[in-house]
Amino acid sequence: MEIDDIKEKIGAKANSIKCDVEVKAEELKLVAADKAEELKHAAVDKAGELKHVAIDKAEELKHVATDKAEELKEITVEKVEEINFNTSDLSRDAFMLKGALAEEGYDWWWHSFTGINEKTGKEKAFFIEFFAINPALGGPEPILGQLPQNIDEGNKPSYMMVKCGAWGENPVQLHRFFGWDNVTIKEDIPYHISSGECFCSETRTMGKVDISEEDAASHPEWMCDAGKMLWDLKIDKKVAFNVGYGAGKALRDVDAFEMFWHAEGMKTAFQGTVYFNGEKYIVTPDTCYGYADKNWGKDFTSPWVWLSSNNLTSNITGEKLNNSVFDIGGGRPKVGPVALDRKLLGAFWYEGTPYEFNFSKVWTLAKTRFACKDNDEKVVWRVEQETPTAKMQTQITCFKKDMLLVNYEAPNGEKKHKKLWNGGTGFGNIKLYKKKMPYLTGDEWELIDDIDVKNAGCEYGEYEED
Repeated sequence: MEIDDIKEKIGAKANSIKCDVEVKAEELKLVAADKAEELKHAAVDKAGELKHVAIDKAEELKHVATDKAEELKEITVEKVEEINFNTSDLSRDAFMLKGALAEEGYDWWWHSFTGINEKTGKEKAFFIEFFAINPALGGPEPILGQLPQNIDEGNKPSYMMVKCGAWGENPVQLHRFFGWDNVTIKEDIPYHISSGECFCSETRTMGKVDISEEDAASHPEWMCDAGKMLWDLKIDKKVAFNVGYGAGKALRDVDAFEMFWHAEGMKTAFQGTVYFNGEKYIVTPDTCYGYADKNWGKDFTSPWVWLSSNNLTSNITGEKLNNSVFDIGGGRPKVGPVALDRKLLGAFWYEGTPYEFNFSKVWTLAKTRFACKDNDEKVVWRVEQETPTAKMQTQITCFKKDMLLVNYEAPNGEKKHKKLWNGGTGFGNIKLYKKKMPYLTGDEWELIDDIDVKNAGCEYGEYEED
């Protein structure tokens, strides 16, 4: 009996312990659930906090990366310029007349091309230029520097001028002036400039200039001929001549040179129509032989030299060089008051291979010799440019009957260039050489090509006092 009692007591105790364990387990389960919920909320709060920190950090890194990318982009662009002049840089085509240049500076966008007469099929060479001068001095009306009253009172010129015209038979230049209050300029990239019916941008230009015989005769301060020209053209700039550091941001910011140059489209495809003195001309990419560049600064160079064409044919193969263009320009660059020796910048994009002759890239050891001569009938340019690896000999001729004495006045109001010959129907020859290998075997050159040149843009002039 005692054993049964003991067993009963043990059973009762076991049941009691079992109940206690079940209660305790239930309590622990509730505590664990509460703790899990608490930890879950804590984790959610912490995750939210970390998310905000991560977002802030990501935004901070994004700005750092953007700044660093922009810095690397500028460095990369400058490095690429050292290697290949065919480097687009729309910042050099932007409006430059700020700071000191706003009160004594000029800026222009130049375009030249060939059109085909719709009726006769004959070629006609045209030019269009948007020329800006001393905007900070302007107002509702253009201030013309060659007006006798302004000369007497010392008033500097201030206006936006649309210059256009044609070369060849009966060459003319036409000028239309706008006061700065009536001009719209988008100063950031890409630029555009407009007034009245005249508009110009990287990709299109439209305009109208109409000068009567009476107005041209009674307004010599307009410095232009009589005639009428309307146009609407698309612009597609194919090959650039980026001169590198010579027109880079650092030198632009301090207005280091008296005259800057950038040819964003030394080969440019134009497409559209031109109406010139009652005749319609069709402009197409394949036959326009187009060109577009930009100059700006405080004054003009003397001598003033420019040559360019992309209507080129190999005399060796007889084939048209459809992916080629050359461009030569300069004269006597000035850095501040110091005039450098007579120097030219040159580039030849020959079927996709770049050949550059650039004195501002001193490490290329570029040398240039040139002579420009004019007689009663024609102007002749002879240029020889050389580096240790390449040489280019250029001779271009243009008949004076097809050219203009192009007119500009400087920001200080003087008209120094009184004999600046300007044409678009030049013709001639280029011989392009490369140095034979090895380089140390003497002055031995291998002819790459002998090239026939047509439809060349050309310019030459020197100050009379020079």
